Amino acid sequence: MARPSGPYLFILLTLLIDAIGIGIVFPIMPDLMAKVGADDVAQGALWAGLLMASYAAAQFIFAPIVGSISDAYGRKPVLIAALAFLTLDYVIMALADSYWLLLVGRTLAGLAGATYVTATAYIADITPKKERAARFGMIGAAFGVGFVLGPALGGVAATWGVTAPFWVAAAISGANVVFGMLVLPESLPRNKRRAFGVREVNPFGIILRAFRIPGLPVPLVASFLFEFANMVYVTLWAFWGREVFGWSTLLIGISLSVYGILVALAQAVVMPVAVRRLGERRLTIWGLIIAALAMTGYGFTTAVWTLAILLPMAALSDLVPPTLSAIAANAADDDQQGMVQGVISSLAAIAAVTAPVVFTPVFGVFADDAGRVYLPGAPFLLAAAIVIAILPLVVWTRDGSREADEAL
Repeated sequence: MARPSGPYLFILLTLLIDAIGIGIVFPIMPDLMAKVGADDVAQGALWAGLLMASYAAAQFIFAPIVGSISDAYGRKPVLIAALAFLTLDYVIMALADSYWLLLVGRTLAGLAGATYVTATAYIADITPKKERAARFGMIGAAFGVGFVLGPALGGVAATWGVTAPFWVAAAISGANVVFGMLVLPESLPRNKRRAFGVREVNPFGIILRAFRIPGLPVPLVASFLFEFANMVYVTLWAFWGREVFGWSTLLIGISLSVYGILVALAQAVVMPVAVRRLGERRLTIWGLIIAALAMTGYGFTTAVWTLAILLPMAALSDLVPPTLSAIAANAADDDQQGMVQGVISSLAAIAAVTAPVVFTPVFGVFADDAGRVYLPGAPFLLAAAIVIAILPLVVWTRDGSREADEAL
């Protein structure tokens, strides 16, 4: 792979800082909910869940629109604006004395989720097709490291006060805005931009147009289904770990940190080698197989030692999203990269909203001692079935991307 360029490294640093800024607030959520009136733990969890839903809903609506705006007006101004919105969100969260103000802040953060969309489009602009999957993997690695460091930093900052992590996150994001304005060049030349019209403000219309682009439907559908299935970890890991192994909050946090480190290693170290040797399509197939095996293992395991095998497998399966993003990017024109990455992000937001609605009731039924079948890992088995259903889509699709890459 070619030597990393300055803009590429800046984008990775930006995403690392953004992930730290997001993760830094996780440890204080219960105290924050109590601060705005949700003193009961159950009520606080419900209110926090609504905040997460508002973030995902805003991302679903705005990601395709912001991606299309970056196709029309360039990546740099959109990226800087998204970072500025994220900084504003942290300030609002720090000053909020009511739940509704927090809700406004989280909605703004959903809009600011365009940071990831535009950054991915930026990487697509400056990267040859054959290197996109590996570089998209590095984006995931940067996020993984940030999510490991963020909660730890948030826990330390919280000792200064319940809102201190928000002020720290705002300072980090604000400094990054200034840094980006000074050093980041534009990646999309004016002659490669497309017009922005009224139809670009309709997220549903943008998604439908993306599905009409030849070569895009399969990676888009596969990406949505995989993100949906993979949400089983985010949704149920803490509850599953407590039910199956009797884990404490500390052990749950440690296990998540280990997983984040493994994901970062997989995407930073394994991804470049694997995509070079296998190509995007074959790597996607192997990633799906590994994901299905890992989820099946989680579905049946009752022994802690099996996690030494299952955690690395789950981390390797996270190579699937960047390879699918690369396949989608390679199928689109230069002036469609923002739209395509926006649609991928929007579909992931739909998965984030709908997956908990599916997986949590399944867990409730099968984790009930009084039920007919006691199988708390049942949601993982359902997720494995969804992943297996993706395989024919990818297997039966001709792999034209690698041959095209080799011709460059």
